[in-house]
Amino acid sequence: MSLKAQIGAIAILIAVVVGGWFWTTGGQDGAGSVETQRKRSGATLVLTEPLELAEDKIVVRAIGTGEALKSASLYPSVAGQVLAVEFTAEERVAAGKVLVRLDDKHQRLAVRLAKVALKEAGRQVRRLEKLTPTGVSSIARLQTVQAEYESAGLRLDQAKAALEDRTVRAPFAGIIGLTEIAKGDRVTEQTLIATLDDRSTILVEFNLPEAYAARVKVGDKVKLRPWSMRDREFTGVISATGSRIDPVTRSLKVKVRIDNPNDRLRPGISFEVSLEFKGGTYPSVREVAVLWSRDGAYLWRMTADKAEKVFVKIVRRDRGRILVDGPLSTRDTIVVEGVQGLRIGQRLKAKPFGGGKFDGAPAARPGKRS
Repeated sequence: MSLKAQIGAIAILIAVVVGGWFWTTGGQDGAGSVETQRKRSGATLVLTEPLELAEDKIVVRAIGTGEALKSASLYPSVAGQVLAVEFTAEERVAAGKVLVRLDDKHQRLAVRLAKVALKEAGRQVRRLEKLTPTGVSSIARLQTVQAEYESAGLRLDQAKAALEDRTVRAPFAGIIGLTEIAKGDRVTEQTLIATLDDRSTILVEFNLPEAYAARVKVGDKVKLRPWSMRDREFTGVISATGSRIDPVTRSLKVKVRIDNPNDRLRPGISFEVSLEFKGGTYPSVREVAVLWSRDGAYLWRMTADKAEKVFVKIVRRDRGRILVDGPLSTRDTIVVEGVQGLRIGQRLKAKPFGGGKFDGAPAARPGKRS
């Protein structure tokens, strides 16, 4: 074949291709071609569901530390030698129970001497009270003896107090802890005997962010979960709140009471504290229905069988759904699946969303989100 014949064949082939393209697209660009195909194929198939409203529930979590309802570190009032230790660790003791006795020999003697002195002073007062009216004794002498009697009574009280200081008692009912002292040890006022805790109720203290401080009050219920027992959840009641916001942490101190009848919780244990607050009511849509653009979040609403773009503000995500704020109402129908490639005003054919696999119409070609 000659060169001219080859060139002619190529020209004819190019003319056929170009003519076919013009015949197919109608002389329009790529975008026009897509629109033409969509018009020829009809409405775009999408899955929709009616708009639902949901109440915004805010869950605030904090870390709290447990403490006993009553707690005391026991120290002796005076120095001395331990005569007896009358408790064992983890023993439940009653209020006033004797825990430790110190050597009190000299204090007992002092009490006996004070009693004798008081008895003698009382005898002198009674004798002079009989003699004074007869003139045998003066009134001044009687008054002096009466003062000595009162002083003797005070010295007896001091001796009894000194004797009592040699005994360490439980200030309240509770559970006694470990001790490092034993009979024969020498102790001082700085020697720790043991700790005593009333664990019938546990108080949990935590810090609540300033934003929620005005939304709690005494008596509100709180959920707590010990970090050492993740499978257990307790319900406590707010027993007290701070009177001011901490200027450093910007938080409010809160205390919660938990009943502990089985004595499973110990002072010092850490808790995850959960508080629920109710917010406003907002439209609730599925996460897959929300798209993003340079102008913010939006979703597609089906209005008169056509696609309408509605910009919304994200309020909160909640287990596969999103609470949004925007110009929506309960009468609206939201496009859940098939949102890819939709355009404003595009005709739609809706089917109820059932959570299954979506097979969109051929015309709804996937493209970039607007």
